Amino acid sequence: MDIATATDLAIATATDLAATETTAREGEDGRSPSSLQHPEQSDSPPSRTNQENTNLNGLTNASISADRVGNSSLYTPQPDASGSNLGSNLIAHSESENLEVPESYYHFHLTPEYQNLRQELNRVEELGNPFFMQHTGISRDTTEIHEKTFISYASYNYLGMSGDPIVTQAAIAAVQEYGTSVSASRVLSGERPFHRELEQEIARFLDTEDCLLFVGGHATNVTTIGHLFGRQDLILYDALSHNSIREGCKLAGATLMEFPHNDWRSLEHLLSQHRLRYEKVLIAIEGIYSADGDIAPLPDIVALKKRFKTFLLVDEAHSIGVLGQSGRGIGEHFGIAARDVDLWMGTLSKSFASCGGYIAGSNALVEYLKYTAPGFVYSVGMTPANTAAALASLRLLQREPERVQRLRARSQLFLHLAQDHALNTGSSADTPIIPVIIGDSQRAIQLCHRIMQHRIHVQPMVYPSVPYDRARLRFFLSCLHTEEQIHLTVSAIAKEISRLNS
Repeated sequence: MDIATATDLAIATATDLAATETTAREGEDGRSPSSLQHPEQSDSPPSRTNQENTNLNGLTNASISADRVGNSSLYTPQPDASGSNLGSNLIAHSESENLEVPESYYHFHLTPEYQNLRQELNRVEELGNPFFMQHTGISRDTTEIHEKTFISYASYNYLGMSGDPIVTQAAIAAVQEYGTSVSASRVLSGERPFHRELEQEIARFLDTEDCLLFVGGHATNVTTIGHLFGRQDLILYDALSHNSIREGCKLAGATLMEFPHNDWRSLEHLLSQHRLRYEKVLIAIEGIYSADGDIAPLPDIVALKKRFKTFLLVDEAHSIGVLGQSGRGIGEHFGIAARDVDLWMGTLSKSFASCGGYIAGSNALVEYLKYTAPGFVYSVGMTPANTAAALASLRLLQREPERVQRLRARSQLFLHLAQDHALNTGSSADTPIIPVIIGDSQRAIQLCHRIMQHRIHVQPMVYPSVPYDRARLRFFLSCLHTEEQIHLTVSAIAKEISRLNS
């Protein structure tokens, strides 16, 4: 993109943002508003040419319609055959007659969705609801609950960066210099030096051409996948993919196909059958899967990506800072070149003691997202404190790679001890996420409460987050955990499971 074109696009984007920010937020499609289709158009996939020729203009007099699955379309209200506006007729009708509408359609507490949730919560509360416990202090190897100290396995402060004095002071200094918010989208006046500083540092760390920050990790996947792919495309995703990947897939409106967890042969079969029926094809996987703590077979999937000429997204939320000799993630772990993956996605809330997410990849990818991705263009820029904390954490990791080695050693110790006690740890291997699979949800919640009596805090994962018969306690290890804490914990688990079974 030359300077003149970039300038024109920036002006168009800024003008559009200023005029229509409120309207645009109402869209649920996840794509740039300019790419949304008029409802009068046919249901056939839109041509790529038409999509590319639309810019960020033309929003001012449009309104947004969203269907129940989140697909939106820009339209101007159309008259019916008599020339009357249908919306106006409905309003007039509602004013003159008492409409008979079921109360569950307009009282949220009566909706079937809430009623189902309330029934589930009633069952959980009978056992003692383990969720939304209030913690105080810094979540490190221990946490404070009701003024009592517990060994903590419920937070993902993998490298101990949250609470580190260097990271804390960096955040404080950023707030003192820049305030608590940048108070605008980066497209307008929210751009600050520290944004590009962190983006460039991440790109260097991963050996990619560039990087773009988003204010939330979940939003990073949703807006990126939803924006880059459409109805003429195919997305193939792992069966255990995170909710953010699934939501992005739905917003894209693409054809979706799920393949069995980590089964690259099934993925190969799907690609051989369907690749040529679609334009763009995305394979979406994770570096480490957060429910089971296992690692994706990246070399096999990269080989398929090259063979079938697809895009590949790797969600490194739990693998960046964790895998690889120096914490550079699953690419370093397997010796995969950064250029062999199109979209490196990561979050800043785990290894980097902050909040937000990023997409790292080619210059073209980042430039396109920077000017057109709704979750970036229409969102405030990352806060000074969050950006500074992530930047300080990343630099500290590079100075102290021994944190990664210590985390790996603690994780291996926990896993080996658990296996020695015949605990079911599933497919977890070489990661700081270790499940202890119990069976049904009731037993998992009961075990959670029994473990707390030993001053150990860990959260259960229950149905529907995991299959009904695979409920578990999920342990997040940190480099801050001591060997003594781990020995005590595994012994307590084994003892309480034995009591449950007796």
